[in-house]
Amino acid sequence: MGTPVTVPMVGKIVSVSVKVGDQVKEDDQVAVLEAMKMEMPIVAPITGMVKEVYVKPGQEVEAEALIAMIE
Repeated sequence: MGTPVTVPMVGKIVSVSVKVGDQVKEDDQVAVLEAMKMEMPIVAPITGMVKEVYVKPGQEVEAEALIAMIE
């Protein structure tokens, strides 16, 4: 089972920085979320490999939405 990457609040995904199979280190940027007219990086909570990416640029997301899975 992997570790989920979630967003902290409602917003829009501006960009996705990873794809399935990418290796990431803890705190590497996974995506950018626009919320309340600010852009904030969403970072990897652990070091590992990206198993799934659930969002694409322009997609609206709810608070705590799952955007990727890292193993």
